[in-house]
Amino acid sequence: MDIKNIAEMLHPLEMSVIVVLKEGIELKEIIAKTKLQEVEVMRALQWLENKKVLKIKSEFKETINLDSNGIIYLKNKLPERRFLEALSKELTLKEIREKANLSEEEVSISLGLLKKKAAIEFANGKVKLTDIGKRLLSKEFMEEGFMKKLPLDVKTLSEEDRYCYEELKKRKNIIKTDIQRLKFISLTNLYTKLTKEKMDLDVIGSLTPELIKSGEWKNRKFRRYDLKINVPQINGGKKHFVKESLEYAKKIWTDMGFKEMTGDMINTSFWNFDVMFTAQDHPVREMQDTFFIKTVEKGKLVDKKIVDSVRKSHEKGVGNSTGWNYKWDEEIAKTNVLRTHTTVLSAKTLYKLKKEDMPAKFFAIGKCFRNEAIDWSHLFEFNQTEGIVIDPDVNFRNLLGYLKEFFKKMGFEKARFRPAYFPYTEPNIEIDVFHPVHKKWLELGGAGIFRPEVTIPLLGDDIPVLAWGPGFDRIILEYYSIIDIRELYNNDIEKLRKIKSWNK
Repeated sequence: MDIKNIAEMLHPLEMSVIVVLKEGIELKEIIAKTKLQEVEVMRALQWLENKKVLKIKSEFKETINLDSNGIIYLKNKLPERRFLEALSKELTLKEIREKANLSEEEVSISLGLLKKKAAIEFANGKVKLTDIGKRLLSKEFMEEGFMKKLPLDVKTLSEEDRYCYEELKKRKNIIKTDIQRLKFISLTNLYTKLTKEKMDLDVIGSLTPELIKSGEWKNRKFRRYDLKINVPQINGGKKHFVKESLEYAKKIWTDMGFKEMTGDMINTSFWNFDVMFTAQDHPVREMQDTFFIKTVEKGKLVDKKIVDSVRKSHEKGVGNSTGWNYKWDEEIAKTNVLRTHTTVLSAKTLYKLKKEDMPAKFFAIGKCFRNEAIDWSHLFEFNQTEGIVIDPDVNFRNLLGYLKEFFKKMGFEKARFRPAYFPYTEPNIEIDVFHPVHKKWLELGGAGIFRPEVTIPLLGDDIPVLAWGPGFDRIILEYYSIIDIRELYNNDIEKLRKIKSWNK
């Protein structure tokens, strides 16, 4: 590009900076000479670098400075110095502490340091100075001299200074190391040519309403614009990608004729476990799998009719079932938990459902909580998508059909269904999809048909209810090319800006 054109493109900030530049000049020196703010200088330097007028070099400098205790000790003397000065005669440790105004910790540190230097010795429970200690009283400690020289660059330390640095580093808040990022300027040949050009500071950089109104612009020169120069990328606002995929899944269910279920995240164990025919001594109810809420008052159970019905299904069973054959405890059912599955919403929906509302279809997508060990495929807080179909005429084939349709619309042409066991459904299946990176089938969740021990207490009759509840977060990993489920909620701003939108 013509050097004259480059000169005409210079912003007033660039002109202010360019006149003070010299080879190897540091950022803070430019700021001091131009009296501009740091952000203005940095902006001008970046513009000049884009024009290949200069290069910005960064270096890191490790500087040793006094820390909070170091500032106090430099003024009031090091604890070991005060310890020595207190020993005009033999004293006990308690007497030394009071005379020198030292803390117990400072006394302990001073003892160790002075014994190491052979400056003190013990006799009859008292401390006294040695000849070496008397000589030390009249001369400056190496550490004291080092502290007076701070700040210092770590790279420039002498052998003696480095010894003091390593020793003081071990002590509490005497010194600290600060990392500074220094910016230096390296000038190019273009800079030399550019400085020979005439630079006009009285140019118009932007056309304002005041300039147009006054007509002053007619007699002024406009700054030349460089249309090729790179400009900062602008990132528009958008929804979090997990929220986008959740909304898409909701649309799948509503398009298939399902109504949404919502509800509280804190529930009694009655709704979370007991209604779902999960025995009160089942391992899943223990602390290793469940978050119990101790700070919330025990919940109140619903009407006596369903409580008695759930009690009966647990203790004696219904129909051909014999139940769990134990004494069901109402107090255990009142304990509060963070819901371990969205199936609690299905239970409450079935309880409120009237016969005239059947057949019916419901879905839910929401947070669940389990006391899991976190790894690439497990979180302790995760999203689950729940679904139920209440219809006297549905069967297991219908269940598979709903699941295949949902997973197909979510991008999985093939999903694997295998036999499984759950306390509240029969028959049962687990839903798996194949993970292409980890080369293994990834379990998404379970499905089945609610047992009579669930439906009879809730509906009053053994009506078929198809039910499923796969973990949703695992479903979306492949689409976003995420191989570790923890990355879903890292919220790295750069990744959030670059990640693709949900588009199925």
